[in-house]
Amino acid sequence: MPIRVLQIVTYMGRGGLETMLMNYYRHIDRHKVQFDFLVHRDFEADYDREILALGGRIYHISRLIPWSASYKRELKNFFRSHPEYRIVHVHQDCLSSVALQCAKECGIPVRIAHSHSSNAVKNIKYPIKAYYKTQIVKYATHFWACGAQAGNWMFNGKKYEIVRNAIDIEKYQYALNIRQQIRSIFHLQRSLIVGHVGNFTPAKNHVFLIDIFAEIKKIRPDAKLLLVGGGEGMTAIQQKVEKLGLKDSVIFTGVRPDVNRLLQAMDVFVFPSLYEGLPVTMVEAQAAGLPCVISDKVPDECIVTEGLVTVQKLSDSAENWAKHVVSRANMQRKDTGEQIKAHGFDIAENAKWLEEFYLKHG
Repeated sequence: MPIRVLQIVTYMGRGGLETMLMNYYRHIDRHKVQFDFLVHRDFEADYDREILALGGRIYHISRLIPWSASYKRELKNFFRSHPEYRIVHVHQDCLSSVALQCAKECGIPVRIAHSHSSNAVKNIKYPIKAYYKTQIVKYATHFWACGAQAGNWMFNGKKYEIVRNAIDIEKYQYALNIRQQIRSIFHLQRSLIVGHVGNFTPAKNHVFLIDIFAEIKKIRPDAKLLLVGGGEGMTAIQQKVEKLGLKDSVIFTGVRPDVNRLLQAMDVFVFPSLYEGLPVTMVEAQAAGLPCVISDKVPDECIVTEGLVTVQKLSDSAENWAKHVVSRANMQRKDTGEQIKAHGFDIAENAKWLEEFYLKHG
């Protein structure tokens, strides 16, 4: 019988941390280690059916309200009624301390806090998140992060382990036939394709991305923008696109299971984020041989190839961004697999490490 590890998440949509988790889940030996998921939404998410097909279980719990006594009681009741879980792996950003505290009080011996970001939105909820972030070090037994900036931000000087946002490199390798297929499906054969992958959250900075693209259109009238992702913020961006008269030039694909194929169709990847942990989409884009233009707020740890990625200051104008993006768009695509593997982002090797960790501590 495999040991079972409880992954605690918001829900298993196609976001960055969820995609990372699924990459590991697909590549571990599931005869030895199985993932189960405790989720905080009551709808079926993108990865749910695949999880069930791989032998995982999905449990639903109320939405996380960190100060709620009833939420904590529900969580503790779950832990006590499922004594098979000796490892909980928590992916709830600053609020991870709530589940970690309940797990500790229920006697769960291995409690992993995993940081996937290097900042948080400075809204009305930020002081609450900042407080609960300080509590993580009290309750976790292991501290993991996708990169150094994410670990430094989350763990207040505590020693942590970097767990790579690794990918199946071969799946993203550039293929001309796939490029032609995707460009044909979207009627983009004679266009300059600017691409972006990311859900519509404030951190991804889609507002500025649209401003950049409006300037790109002045230089290259044939340009199209391919936006891959979903989320509540998409409607506002669609409205901005329409207001600027760009509706016929911007394609909203929604959430897609074939990001590896869509990357083949792009000519340049633009990533003007306000902050990131270590974006798996940047590793994927480089694996596809795409030239990338990123903001100076994206950790340079994500640069895992030579010559493909350039950094632009977020404070720079949309016009200057546009000039730089267009100048990068005609690079010849190359196989970057060995470079990415050399930087430690091969999923087979990383999944073996994770599997051995779970087996040792479970």
